[in-house]
Amino acid sequence: MVGELVTAVVVALVGAAAYALAAARVVKQYERGVVFRLGRLRSAVRPPGFTMIVPLVDRLRKVNMQIVTMPVPAQEGITRDNVTVRVDAVVYFKVVDPADAVVQVEDYRFAVSQMAQTSLRSIIGKSDLDDLLSDREKLNQGLELMIDSPAVGWGVHIDRVEIKDVSLPETMKRSMARQAEADRERRARVINADAELQASRKLAEAASQMADTPSALQLRLLQTVMAVAAEKNSTLVLPIPVELLRFLERERGGQPGESSRDPARGEQRSGESHPDGPRPAIAGREEAQARAGATAQRYPDVAAAGGARPGRPAG
Repeated sequence: MVGELVTAVVVALVGAAAYALAAARVVKQYERGVVFRLGRLRSAVRPPGFTMIVPLVDRLRKVNMQIVTMPVPAQEGITRDNVTVRVDAVVYFKVVDPADAVVQVEDYRFAVSQMAQTSLRSIIGKSDLDDLLSDREKLNQGLELMIDSPAVGWGVHIDRVEIKDVSLPETMKRSMARQAEADRERRARVINADAELQASRKLAEAASQMADTPSALQLRLLQTVMAVAAEKNSTLVLPIPVELLRFLERERGGQPGESSRDPARGEQRSGESHPDGPRPAIAGREEAQARAGATAQRYPDVAAAGGARPGRPAG
């Protein structure tokens, strides 16, 4: 009797332990549990932690609530301006309603992936090439709205959509490179012409100032000489401006009673008369005799010997 009672208790404990093990479930922090009892959805969503279900009656399905990063395969299409491009993107989404994600759609990941590919091809056909290359933020927002509209009924929220890369044909790349090079060359020429215009205006103002004050031109010339001499050059080429020569000519032409002798040599110019009148021939002979007398006084021996200078043979 006692043995049968002990056996019954042991069997009951073993059954209870087996039942507990079959009914026990653990839901992780980033998951939520959806329970189906005899195929019917239970309204209560199981929170993270330890939970119990009825074995052989309930079925617990766990749904991940983390943000999912899903790459969208590259889609090839023709833009509105008839350019063939290949565009790929990435979608960030998460489940906000576990019950709808399990009940309303068979596989929400696959559904979001297919919707993203379709929306991406639609965006390519509605956009120009310039928009795909420069205005991606606007395209990302439009693509996000297109994917999020049906995903709301699936219990999925689209966090953001980003276009990763736009691949162009090689011919289009070369054409765009030539266009960019031509545009840069045009801007460089415009900038160079503008610089030349500004420089010419400044030079004209400087020339006007120097014309009013001729001494400024001379000071500028001296500054240039100092700048060149500071480099320790052995040869110095000094240009003389025409304005400086004209200034000197004006200053020289304004002096009265200009001498007829050459200022560099101090001699009488050819073809001009002496200021005191024509010199007589007698004065020339007197000067020659005076020079001969001075020589005789300096070399008396030479004069006595017949006029030969020292160091030369006489006669």
